[in-house]
Amino acid sequence: MLIFALLSFLFFLIYATLIIYYWRGWNSIPDFNAVELVPATKISVIIAARNEEKNIIRLLNSLSQQSYPKNLWEIIIIDDHSTDNMPNLLSNFPSEKINLRRLQLSDHLILENPTKSYKKLAIEIGINKASGDLIVTTDADCTFTKDWLQTIACFYQSTSAKFIAAPVKIQACKNLLSIFQTLDFITLQGITGASVYKKFHSMCNGANLAYEKKIFFKVDGFENIDNIPSGDDMFLMHKIYKEDPDGVFFLKNKNAIVSTLPESSWKDFLNQRIRWASKADHYDDKRIFWVLLFVYLFNLMFLVLLVASCWNINCLFILLSLFILKIIIEFPFARSVSSFFDQQKMMRYFLLLQPLHIIYTLTAGWLGKFGKYDWKGRTIRK
Repeated sequence: MLIFALLSFLFFLIYATLIIYYWRGWNSIPDFNAVELVPATKISVIIAARNEEKNIIRLLNSLSQQSYPKNLWEIIIIDDHSTDNMPNLLSNFPSEKINLRRLQLSDHLILENPTKSYKKLAIEIGINKASGDLIVTTDADCTFTKDWLQTIACFYQSTSAKFIAAPVKIQACKNLLSIFQTLDFITLQGITGASVYKKFHSMCNGANLAYEKKIFFKVDGFENIDNIPSGDDMFLMHKIYKEDPDGVFFLKNKNAIVSTLPESSWKDFLNQRIRWASKADHYDDKRIFWVLLFVYLFNLMFLVLLVASCWNINCLFILLSLFILKIIIEFPFARSVSSFFDQQKMMRYFLLLQPLHIIYTLTAGWLGKFGKYDWKGRTIRK
């Protein structure tokens, strides 16, 4: 009993220190003031898309509203073997609205290397065809503020950044799954911003990234990580960080926020998180590996205490105490981040969804190591 109490207390102290560090890190990121700069950066927006007929027109309409001068940016969409109506929708989209280039991944496959990640290959092909000096990547289910590219360009010109991680939020609906994803994503974004700003570890989201085309080639792009199905964002980020630690930034500005859709089913959501968790073994940045391992073990303590309470009821008291302390330390951090994303109303569900969050963390972490997942109609085995 004493051992459980001491371990729980020790784990909580470490966890609380970590959360407070992220909280302070997030709050210390200066809000970028997008000063009026003369647009000078040529941007190529790269999007790898597969079976996105439900989202592609919405994406293109959102992009067509950008305030950035049309002569300074282009969109390159690489179709990754779509089997729906997306190719036809792309072909029929009015060309006068945006500078859109369409590529077929099937035209560029390297048969000698069938294990290569399709998404990384698609992005690589897009970059090779890009005319821009700054590469911006996003996903086909995203929408943008009208000043999205303008803000990124101003930040790039102001900082001479080599790699920019920018904010992403879930477009919350009123169902339980959407609310749960939104809250989970709020915390992840806070950790992302804090870790990048403090140079604590590499973290980002491929739905909103920017990096110099020349630095991509300088670090040999996705070489040595191209056989990993996921990780076109964080693995590349760390390669660039090793090349130029002072060139990696987080852009904190509401106009830079990209909105993405929640997964439509619990199965799709779990598959997404298993895919994210499956990258842990491959992280060259061991700092984030140890953080993820500790967070998993901290959540595992709840399961251990629950099982132990079947023999000793005092373990249930320790579990409840640890649970309350976890909420107390996490809530201010999540609330601070939710304010930036104008999603404060989601915090009313924070307490209610905490048990579900622990269960999902344990499930996704375990299956990310030992299970398999479906992604874009492909089954990936560990």
